[in-house]
Amino acid sequence: MIQNLQDAVVLNNGVKMPGLGLGVFRVEEGSQVKDTVRWALDVGYRHIDTAAVYGNEAGVGEAVAASGIPREHIFITSKVWNGDQGYDSTLKAYDASLERLGLDYLDLYLIHWPVKDKYVDTWKALLSLYGDKKVRAIGVSNFHIHHIEDILAVGSVVPVVDQVECHPRLVQKELKSYLKTRGIWLEAWSPLMKGNVDMPLLVALGKKYAKTPAQVVIRWHIQRDVIVIPKSVHKERIVENAGVFDFSLTEEELDAIDGLNENHRYGSDPDNFNF
Repeated sequence: MIQNLQDAVVLNNGVKMPGLGLGVFRVEEGSQVKDTVRWALDVGYRHIDTAAVYGNEAGVGEAVAASGIPREHIFITSKVWNGDQGYDSTLKAYDASLERLGLDYLDLYLIHWPVKDKYVDTWKALLSLYGDKKVRAIGVSNFHIHHIEDILAVGSVVPVVDQVECHPRLVQKELKSYLKTRGIWLEAWSPLMKGNVDMPLLVALGKKYAKTPAQVVIRWHIQRDVIVIPKSVHKERIVENAGVFDFSLTEEELDAIDGLNENHRYGSDPDNFNF
């Protein structure tokens, strides 16, 4: 379990990845994403998660370059979008992401969604990028267990993470248990339920620890050994989301939050999406 904002988990290939990061989904390209990333880096975040489809890779790269922080001290993730999947097109998409970001390499590259009849070939492309040392680690996003089994059948490299929707209303217990047996970290997107954190239990725990419900949820993720990337475009919220290392939830409280699970998704089911 990570102990501070810059603390890292060790991925299954030995690469270290900060366990708490900043997601930039739906953060606008230009001044908004540049300000958001700058604030996060100033606070001490060292993990930025973007994607080709977010349309803000250029701004992320500009903010990273302007920060003056050595490149090797910042962990940057991007993802190949559905329309670019397939072997050759994925290789081109990776190069295009690097160019937009203004970087020589990515720390982590993910398949964004398991596009039917394409994600296995897309994984083969990621295996090639990894084998050629163009990326430090490769993984997947929005993969169910059967999707992961399909890609494990075509190579010896195991994904380092599966980035999926995960929060108190979608605890992902079965997937989490499976990933642990494979040495794959679960990384949570939409970790704060799109802001719907004002549930009585979370509010009560927040009052107990003098924290916000959002901070309680982030702490729950961390203590459950989940990599978490909350998103915000507000400086004060970015600071707040990092203020989760001065309290601990009890095992009983963690279990109570687990008990909020309803298998409720705010996003699409990876077995049933159309984009």
